[in-house]
Amino acid sequence: MPAEAPIVTLTNVAKTYANGVVAVRDISLAVEAREFLTLLGPSGCGKSTILRLIAGLGSATGGRIEWTGDESRHAARRNIGFVFQEPTLMPWATVFDNVYLPLRLRGESRRAAAVRIGEAIALVGLEGFERAYPRELSGGMKMRASIARALVTRPEILLLDEPFAALDELTRFKLNRDLLALWSSQRLTVVFVTHSVYESVYLSERIVVISARPGRVTEEIRIDEPYPREEAFRLTPRYGEFCRRVSAALARSVGGA
Repeated sequence: MPAEAPIVTLTNVAKTYANGVVAVRDISLAVEAREFLTLLGPSGCGKSTILRLIAGLGSATGGRIEWTGDESRHAARRNIGFVFQEPTLMPWATVFDNVYLPLRLRGESRRAAAVRIGEAIALVGLEGFERAYPRELSGGMKMRASIARALVTRPEILLLDEPFAALDELTRFKLNRDLLALWSSQRLTVVFVTHSVYESVYLSERIVVISARPGRVTEEIRIDEPYPREEAFRLTPRYGEFCRRVSAALARSVGGA
């Protein structure tokens, strides 16, 4: 997809926590509208911190985070969907009511929101499970419900924090494909966090490599491979070459080279 104007720009962003830990330092990054951008780095490098700062779930201790367009910063934040590492579903609520939660918090009635909830559930392939409880779902289905909850507000930007890390490989591959289909059909901007080179290459238009803590942007790599990407792409020499390039960039980042 062609690059568009950035939807959000981070300039020299830093985050130091109250305990003195410097999570990220001098992060400069522009997220282009409707791109699939992945933040790749080792565990503990500050990838999740960057995502939370973009979402407004914390304040930067340095630098600037600026939203573009006509909306104010706070209005733009209301147009964000966030998928956490764990599904974080309410165990006492059905799939329908878990997906309804963001709209309920906005003051929308259950009846008025029903169509939108049904659409979000259908988008993630959970039709027929509206009345199921989290304990009745597999790990992959729980994550689908979590993604539906993020999509129900029809966000402009979707932030995903290692959502598939705890899943088995086959389920992870299937959800990778489904996520790409959602991204394309809904014309979303996606910022995806992972520490998997292979996942980042399969999904992304652009990979931003983050160094070990304190996190810094060390390299950016564009994955010049057209969409849709079938599963067979993972078996091609081109995929292997991209993985080698990204792995080398990650090694340089961790090693400080």
